[in-house]
Amino acid sequence: MKDKFYTYIQNLQDQICKALEDADGNAKFREDLWERPEGGGGRTRVIENGNVFEKGGVNISAVHGKLPESMQKMFNVGEADFFACGLSMVIHPKSPMVPTVHANWRYFEMYGENGNVINSWFGGGQDLTPYYLFEEDAKHFHQVCKTACDKHNSDFYPKYKKQCDEYFWNSHRNEARGIGGLFFDYCKATENQSMEDWYNFVTELGNSFTQAYVPIVNKRKELPYTDENRTWQEIRRGRYVEFNLVHDKGTLFGLKTNGRIESILMSLPPHVQWIYDHKPEVGSVEEKLVEVLTKPRQWVN
Repeated sequence: MKDKFYTYIQNLQDQICKALEDADGNAKFREDLWERPEGGGGRTRVIENGNVFEKGGVNISAVHGKLPESMQKMFNVGEADFFACGLSMVIHPKSPMVPTVHANWRYFEMYGENGNVINSWFGGGQDLTPYYLFEEDAKHFHQVCKTACDKHNSDFYPKYKKQCDEYFWNSHRNEARGIGGLFFDYCKATENQSMEDWYNFVTELGNSFTQAYVPIVNKRKELPYTDENRTWQEIRRGRYVEFNLVHDKGTLFGLKTNGRIESILMSLPPHVQWIYDHKPEVGSVEEKLVEVLTKPRQWVN
């Protein structure tokens, strides 16, 4: 399974990078191959200063070795070996009219003393973070997520949408990071769902990603915007940074397993503002966004 999924995300990285380069029309991804001293490595691809994308990364990695002590405590196990691979991406557009997007699909194995797999699971998800709310974009993104989920289990979308709203929640701000999507973790084999079933589900989501995001980019990338719109975008990006550094499990996992810092922190946007006690103007479109972030909505039935 680990070889099968790693081959899949290698190909998916190529497909997603090509689709984003086409949408940008100018910038290309820069590739950076790296190795982890304890075992494994990855292929980081970063796009910067494009026509559409100010900064973004589409990274894959496959790492293995001894499970760090901090992770032993998290999983409530003793010494063990592990393998983890996944694709992780964050794309920050230049225009505040185009939403930021994040996605991650991953697979994890843990091994006993004899080298046999004693635990394995899939995890991941994708979510959209707009700076200006276009409801039809939110509905489109969620509909693609729902359609992909429904091919496998009609319970998946409502369950993983709810988990996404709960996970990407800046509790210290009492608001969501964005308008959600899907989030799932520790998806293990059961009587009703084999690991092969989980593989088919996760790859269904990966295959549908460009359909969920690229049409939104193409629809909004030519819209005009002002310096005030850009300032609002940078303020909201600050909330994005806060979530990633304070709450995000993937970032913390990378930092605690001696992950590659440049690849982990590629999720951070290049231009951010923190303005003291900033509040949007009453009745403004900015306030409309914040209202949705404090009370997550159902975007599709």
